[in-house]
Amino acid sequence: MSRQVAGGSIDKTPRYRELADTLAREVRADYTPGELLPTEAVLARRFEVNRHTVRRALDELVAAGMVTRHQGRGTQVVDRRLDYAVSAGSKVTQNLAELGLVSHTDCLSQGLDVPPEAIAQRFGRGPGERLLCVDTLRHIDGAPVMLLRHWFDPTRVPGWEQRYRGGSTRALLNQHYGLQLVRRRVRIEAGSATRDDTRHLRCPLNAPLLQLSSDNVDRDGTLVEVSSSRARADRLAYHIDFDPTDEVPS
Repeated sequence: MSRQVAGGSIDKTPRYRELADTLAREVRADYTPGELLPTEAVLARRFEVNRHTVRRALDELVAAGMVTRHQGRGTQVVDRRLDYAVSAGSKVTQNLAELGLVSHTDCLSQGLDVPPEAIAQRFGRGPGERLLCVDTLRHIDGAPVMLLRHWFDPTRVPGWEQRYRGGSTRALLNQHYGLQLVRRRVRIEAGSATRDDTRHLRCPLNAPLLQLSSDNVDRDGTLVEVSSSRARADRLAYHIDFDPTDEVPS
C-alpha cells in the first residue's frame, strides 16, 4: 500500500504493517480467546514473506494487546477488542471500514439543550444558553459498542435536525456544511456503566467503559463540536499514533 505525500514522493507502507493489519482482521473475525495462530513458518509460506516480516507483524499484534507469545506453545489470541486509532483527523466509520467491520449509527435523540457548564465555557457560552445536542448509538458487526453525545454550535449547522436521521455525523458535516473537523484536544478516562448504559450497550451494571471526549475544530481552529463517547472496554481499545516528525524532547 502506498500514498502520495508532499513533494510528490511515495510513502510506502511497510510490508510487515500490511501483514499486521491483515492478521488483526483475521483475529477479530475468525479466532476466539485462547486459540493459537499458525506458526511463523506457516504464515511466512502463506503470505510469501520471510519469517522476520511475520515476526515484526506479530510484534504489532502483541503491542496492541491482541495476542501473546508463549515459549514452546506459539502465539495465542487473548483479546478480540477492536483496536481503534485516534488521531487528529481520524473518522470512526472510515477506520472501522478499513478494518473490514460493518458499522451503523442510530440517532437516539437530538435537539437544543443546555450543556454542562464545562462544555458551555469551551464554546464561550453563558449560563442557560443552548447548544445542539445529538445522541447516537454505534453498532459494530451488529452489536452495540459505543454511545456518543455530540454538542454542536447550532449556528454552524442550521437545519441539522431536518437532515440527520442516523449514520456518520462527519459525513453530514462535510456534505451539507462544508466542515471537515479535526480533533484539537482529546481526553481518555475510565468509567463504569450506568443503568442507561446497560440498556443501550447490553452490558452489566458497573461494567468498565472507556470514555473519550474531544474538541473538534474547523480549518480556522474554531470550535464546532465537543463529542464524548462511552464504549464497552471489553469490545474496544484505543491507540494513539504520534506524528514521527514531532521533535523528541532533549
